[in-house]
Amino acid sequence: MPLMLLIMLTCMACQSDDPSPASGPAAVVDNDQVENRGAGKDDWWNALPRPEWSAFERIDVAGHWFEVYRVRDRVYAIYEPGQFEEVISFLIEGDERALLFDTGLGIGDIGAVVDELTDLDVAVLNSHTHYDHIGGNYQFDSIYGRDTGYTKARAAGTDTATVAEFLSPGWVWKDLPEGFDADTYRIRPFDISTIVGEGDTIDLGGRTLEVLLTPGHAPDALCLIDRGNRLLFVGDTFYLAPLYTHIEGSDYSAYADTAARLAALAADVDTVMTAHNVPVVSSDYLAELDAAFDTIAAGSGDYVQTDGNREYDFGDFSVIVREGEIEN
Repeated sequence: MPLMLLIMLTCMACQSDDPSPASGPAAVVDNDQVENRGAGKDDWWNALPRPEWSAFERIDVAGHWFEVYRVRDRVYAIYEPGQFEEVISFLIEGDERALLFDTGLGIGDIGAVVDELTDLDVAVLNSHTHYDHIGGNYQFDSIYGRDTGYTKARAAGTDTATVAEFLSPGWVWKDLPEGFDADTYRIRPFDISTIVGEGDTIDLGGRTLEVLLTPGHAPDALCLIDRGNRLLFVGDTFYLAPLYTHIEGSDYSAYADTAARLAALAADVDTVMTAHNVPVVSSDYLAELDAAFDTIAAGSGDYVQTDGNREYDFGDFSVIVREGEIEN
């Protein structure tokens, strides 16, 4: 056998016996406009309208920026599909008062929407203090919040230059509300009137919400469990889209611990209320989230590289991890 042919056959045999390393990316996929948010995020509006919303009663409100749906008895999802985040805030009513869990982007007038939905006194609690969850806080007098440096820094407001990207090309597809000035968009300061921590309860009258501290996506992230109605409001800790462990302030290890904690609560809730894209998912996803972090830690997950990060795919959701965050 000629020497060159022998070398070629030997090399082919070596390759067939040596599978690709688990840590190798399946592809490199970068975005041109919406960066650092996962693969294929340019032209994200092509997924709209999301069919999951058709399962719920739509409530008419003034203006075109918000869509409002009754997703459970006395629970309203206030949806902003015109901007990339597709953020969802939840108005939760009791017999005596109501709680607004997040206040959205601050582009539309969420205070006016809440006034249309309820006559009860309304307090605000944020799932965390990223810009897309605190934009309307300034419209409310009663605000619950965490006593952390991270929270306090964001309560001081965010200037126009910092948030300008989120109104740039590729981030907004819908006409902005009349009178809204994109050139001066900012997150306005707000005052926290009541500090909350682990295990604190908020009594709305006939409905009690318990605070669970769930860091990972953000240092001040929290969830609310409504044990009486078997509901869990999770903010950005879980939703059916890429989950962020890689952005400024996020913590991969803390997120993994939070996933394990929420999985242990799965038997106590039937429904998970999520803050982006679609409002309601099964509590079965809590176990899937925990399993996803276990898979990543074991080095056995498939991923693509996108905008310099690893995005691990788990079907209905993915987890984005900083390159070099884990040793595999």
